[in-house]
Amino acid sequence: MGPGPPAAGAAPSPRPLSLVARLSYAVGHFLNDLCASMWFTYLLLYLHSVRAYSSRGAGLLLLLGQVADGLCTPLVGYEADRAAGCCPRYGPRKAWHLVGTVCVLLSFPFIFSPCLGCGVATPEWAALLYYGPFIVIFQFGWASTQISHLSLIPELVTNDHEKVELTALRYAFTVVANITVYGAAWLLLHLQGSSRVEPAQDIDISDQLGGQDVPMFRVGMLYMTTRLIVNLSQTYMAMYLTYSLHLPKKFIATIPLVMYLSGFFSSFLMKPINKRIGRNMTYFSGLLVILAFAAWVALAEGLGVAVYAAAVLLGAGCATILVTSLAMTADLIGPHTNSGAFVYGSMSFSDKVANGLAVMAIQSLHPCPSELCCRACVSFYHWAMVAVTGGVGVAAALCLCSLLLWPIRLRRWHPDARP
Repeated sequence: MGPGPPAAGAAPSPRPLSLVARLSYAVGHFLNDLCASMWFTYLLLYLHSVRAYSSRGAGLLLLLGQVADGLCTPLVGYEADRAAGCCPRYGPRKAWHLVGTVCVLLSFPFIFSPCLGCGVATPEWAALLYYGPFIVIFQFGWASTQISHLSLIPELVTNDHEKVELTALRYAFTVVANITVYGAAWLLLHLQGSSRVEPAQDIDISDQLGGQDVPMFRVGMLYMTTRLIVNLSQTYMAMYLTYSLHLPKKFIATIPLVMYLSGFFSSFLMKPINKRIGRNMTYFSGLLVILAFAAWVALAEGLGVAVYAAAVLLGAGCATILVTSLAMTADLIGPHTNSGAFVYGSMSFSDKVANGLAVMAIQSLHPCPSELCCRACVSFYHWAMVAVTGGVGVAAALCLCSLLLWPIRLRRWHPDARP
């Protein structure tokens, strides 16, 4: 017996987004991605190695930024959802996106600029205090842009495969942004010469969020561990290349560039792979690639030219788990798009704070407190890279297993149902 006619009054299936609309959405996070690439890859290197601030001081500024970002994301999400009826012509999501863009443009250039008015005799705490307000404003703007942009996904498309495609396109432009940053860095460093850098010395839900939603945030744990792998590996890659592998300084641009090129090409495979093996197995395959990278780094005494192959593995693995985890988040929201921004904001809270605390913990363990690098820091950055990829990768695998054993099932809440 075939399916009957559509029910009277049933809403027609939404038309798929045009290519122009999808590309327009995908470029909406480009500025954020440019800044994030600079923030996670070069902030510690700039503050510690260029500005000569202490290891803990540099870590403290990054922690401040991550905490500010983590606090802002749920607040921005809540306000963006609450303002659903405001800005009828421009829309609340795009309004928050505009506010965030302006804040990022006005604050970020000061973070990577010398402290105005600071001299040789200026104490470090005063210089760090100078950067604090710019970092907070930047992170507020970054969070506003990120949450408003992500919350548009379930608003624009409802089909699961279209969500993956939109997320993959968004990630593709993330890769373009990172290629722009690392390409420019490589060009500038290459023009300065390729002098060698040596170390100095050797569940049920309703339309309203509530207590019943707590088990659902196990996707949240998966998202947090995903971000830890992606962001921490990006943060410590430059240190690992410089102080552990003793590579020339141009490698701090070429290796991240190879990583993001690998991620760029991998992002085009996300939609067919998700269709064939599903979300969970796609994520697991990405984890296996990252764990292979961690094992290679842990067992190899010196990578040499093979560091490019390792970078390909890490880039492909990070792209796979990041795109898949964002698609899982969109699945979690489902038809409840009126709470989408708050869900993204709440889940990003744990991500931002965890990243900041992790960096602060690693920086506090730095074995060379009185100098940029000593003999002990060679192995320190080596094992830091293994820990932030392999160690956190194992934690992500455990989170994934919890989803496989106790999958999250959503059912609609009806107003006439008993509470």
